[in-house]
Amino acid sequence: MTEALLFLAHFTGDIHQPMHVGFTSDKGGNTIDLRWYRHKSNLHHVWDREIILTALADYYDKDVTLLLQDIEKNYTNGIWSDDVVSWEHCNDISRCVNNWAKESIQIACKWGYEGVKSGTTLAEDYFDSRMPYVMKRIAQGGIRLAMMLNQVFGDSEEGFVAAT
Repeated sequence: MTEALLFLAHFTGDIHQPMHVGFTSDKGGNTIDLRWYRHKSNLHHVWDREIILTALADYYDKDVTLLLQDIEKNYTNGIWSDDVVSWEHCNDISRCVNNWAKESIQIACKWGYEGVKSGTTLAEDYFDSRMPYVMKRIAQGGIRLAMMLNQVFGDSEEGFVAAT
């Protein structure tokens, strides 16, 4: 059971990371070597962790709790609060997972790969325009993971536990 839950959590996170559904020709951005500010990285790594680490350093005093509180605030009372119901809605998990992957590939094409080629240096412009998408995908992944766990473990007579 533990292994299955770990897989579900990992898979849900991965499908919400746009480069995980990126192009096979570049292994989801792994073969696009570039610079993130002053250090070597690749496009996949930028979306996996560099944007988050930069946000933590620049806006959250390296405190992941503050970052998570900010994300939670945005989906409980903020800019995404009206979207949460649609994020949670899922009548057919296979169809939902495909839709989540489509969301990710659209972000990868429009925001991940746009203006990027091997040897590029990515910095403030890329970070500032992409960070909101990373944060939103973290929120969507968390909400949707909570929805699936509620479907598995929730008491159908009492309703499901709120995602917040």
